[in-house]
Amino acid sequence: MTHRFRVRTAAAIGALALLAACGGSGNRGTTDGYVSGDGSITRVDAADRKPAPVLEGEDLEGKPLSTADFAGKTIVVNLWGPWCPPCRAEAPALDEVAEQYADKDVQFVGVLTKTKDPATAVAFNRRKGITYPSFRDEGGQLDLGFNDSLPSIAIPTTWIIDAKGRVAVRILDKVSASTLADLIDDVQKSTT
Repeated sequence: MTHRFRVRTAAAIGALALLAACGGSGNRGTTDGYVSGDGSITRVDAADRKPAPVLEGEDLEGKPLSTADFAGKTIVVNLWGPWCPPCRAEAPALDEVAEQYADKDVQFVGVLTKTKDPATAVAFNRRKGITYPSFRDEGGQLDLGFNDSLPSIAIPTTWIIDAKGRVAVRILDKVSASTLADLIDDVQKSTT
């Protein structure tokens, strides 16, 4: 077996494994294309931050929701779905930090993606005690607004927007409460 053949075979096996990992099953159409993150955290220096998109739409109960209503606050945006194992795992940490920072000019907001029926997400939030609002985004369009700064390439993705409305941090995959709290503190200290 030549070296070139082994390299091509290994590449083909890797590509097939990647396709198998990313594809959803036929009976769970909302997970098609699901890709888990690698846990990386991208921090942007204050001078290099780009404007965050203004997210507008409806919450899980059909009421209007806009991140413009939180102008002047640090905003933590979490892209999630109740069908996503890392999203379910990180939910208690997100809620813990949301409660911890409620009086510190920090607003949490979720973006429910790839979920046709928001009732599943409402039930999940009730069960977990999640009280911050989430956008309903079954078409997966809201996160595209971050493409000019730090795009979403995995679910979950969490962004921290500074009080000046600029994208400061992106986290790909689930995040711990302590890491998220440290990142929020860093963003608030660096925003002038």
